[in-house]
Amino acid sequence: MMETKHFVIAGIAIAVIIGLVAIFFASADPDGLESSALVLQGDKTLTGETPPDAELAEDVHDGFSYESPMPDYELPDTGIPGQVIAMLDGIGISFIIVLGVARVASGKKEAKNG
Repeated sequence: MMETKHFVIAGIAIAVIIGLVAIFFASADPDGLESSALVLQGDKTLTGETPPDAELAEDVHDGFSYESPMPDYELPDTGIPGQVIAMLDGIGISFIIVLGVARVASGKKEAKNG
């Protein structure tokens, strides 16, 4: 049986490899949510290509708004290296969150058994 440490390291390695390969296969078209918003505001047809100058109209009246630190899953004006950095950051942040949840869950399990 594989040790937990080796299993986690293998999982992180697989996530990084998939992330690196996915960068080169990612579509330039917006994802489903962005695409749907563009269709609703009339800048795109449902099955058509997204025009290069299409922008989402952000109409926020006294609502919450923020600028994303990594819009479109990359660091601004950095190309492929920015996409790699954003991917590694995402994997790292996800790992930290999962590790934290696992530790909290295992602590509750030990307290319940003890």
